[in-house]
Amino acid sequence: MSTDTGPIIVVDDDEAVRQSLIFVLEIEGLQVRAYCDGAQLLAEPNMPTHGCLIVDYNMPGMNGIELVEHLRDRHVDLPAILMTGRVSDHIRRKAGKAGFNRVIEKPLQDDSLVETIRTALASGHPALRDIP
Repeated sequence: MSTDTGPIIVVDDDEAVRQSLIFVLEIEGLQVRAYCDGAQLLAEPNMPTHGCLIVDYNMPGMNGIELVEHLRDRHVDLPAILMTGRVSDHIRRKAGKAGFNRVIEKPLQDDSLVETIRTALASGHPALRDIP
């Protein structure tokens, strides 16, 4: 996949998870920017207009849904994928309202994240709304 689709922005407070995602996504030929929490991403002065957000749900300070709500308020309309260790209907509904494209359960055991990213990047539209 070409890197002209914009960066994949990974936000996860777990260093091992961040490094693993960076490794996997760069092997796929994707440009990656990684942040340890929502505050660090919100302080980023150069948010891209293309790309994809990969956001952990459970982080200190603000959770992943709150982070994407802040980004949407700032008119950052990148496709967004939420990762969580416990998927519930409540989290899916809140994620859908916040504009996430998908919710993926951790630990990631197959290529579903990469396929989800490819679909989001190819769609050209940030709000797929395929969350039940």
